[in-house]
Amino acid sequence: MAENPRPGGEPVLRSVVGRVAALNLGYFGVEFAVALAIGSVALFADSIDFLEDAAINLLILIGLGWGAAARARLGMLLALLLLVPALATLWTAWNKFGAPLPPAPLPLTLAGAGALLVNGCCALMLARVRQRGGSLTRAAFLSARNDVLANLAVIGAGLVTAFLWDSVWPDLLVGLAIAAINADAAWEVWEAARAEHQAAKA
Repeated sequence: MAENPRPGGEPVLRSVVGRVAALNLGYFGVEFAVALAIGSVALFADSIDFLEDAAINLLILIGLGWGAAARARLGMLLALLLLVPALATLWTAWNKFGAPLPPAPLPLTLAGAGALLVNGCCALMLARVRQRGGSLTRAAFLSARNDVLANLAVIGAGLVTAFLWDSVWPDLLVGLAIAAINADAAWEVWEAARAEHQAAKA
């Protein structure tokens, strides 16, 4: 029997995507609880990003066995999903102006460090397989890579709040920066998926 040339025939890719989805879903619960407890815009943005990453990887797991055109269309959907954390963050930031209290810096920093560990592991796992699934695995890798940068910024916000500037602004600015990073990743994935869709139709 001929080997299936499509990405769905690669058990290593499926295994990696499944583990990444589970890690993201698990840490979403942790970070979301901390964000609610201390009123952090940055942690809220990052926790929603964990939930979105879990959804993205589950969709990728489903779509890996599809044909090129179907995977490209799913890639476009994933690009739109990447915008969800950005929009949620803007809404949370707007509400924060009504109660401009800085979050507790220690839980903010520790939650950011935990997120960095989880996303670092996910990014390393996805880096090894990011060329195997077109725009789908590109979406997952870009999201994990961007999350690592966002987590470093969250840790920085916690340290600045603790030692330099006891203000809502470090947390708020990091939250808005995370929104901008997700919007840029969404555009990259959309462009890659659109190119794949055009190639599949040719």
